[in-house]
Amino acid sequence: EEVQQLLAKAPGVTVIDERKDGGYPTAVTDSAGQDAVFVGRIRQDISMANGINLWVVADNVRKGAALNSVQIAEELIKTYL
Repeated sequence: EEVQQLLAKAPGVTVIDERKDGGYPTAVTDSAGQDAVFVGRIRQDISMANGINLWVVADNVRKGAALNSVQIAEELIKTYL
């Protein structure tokens, strides 16, 4: 639950984590055409003491290519100019 709360506060992240059928994000139904990164199925990793497992989806073309470039440029301008 602590991880869910931290992720929910992160800019650009949308948490969809309901413990029921369809209670997690998918690329087709949630992230297509969206700027946000969607996270769900957040669980404790049983193979590592402090590990977590989570499901992450995003519109890879939109977020990976175009939006990331803009966000990096904005951060550089804010920080260094």
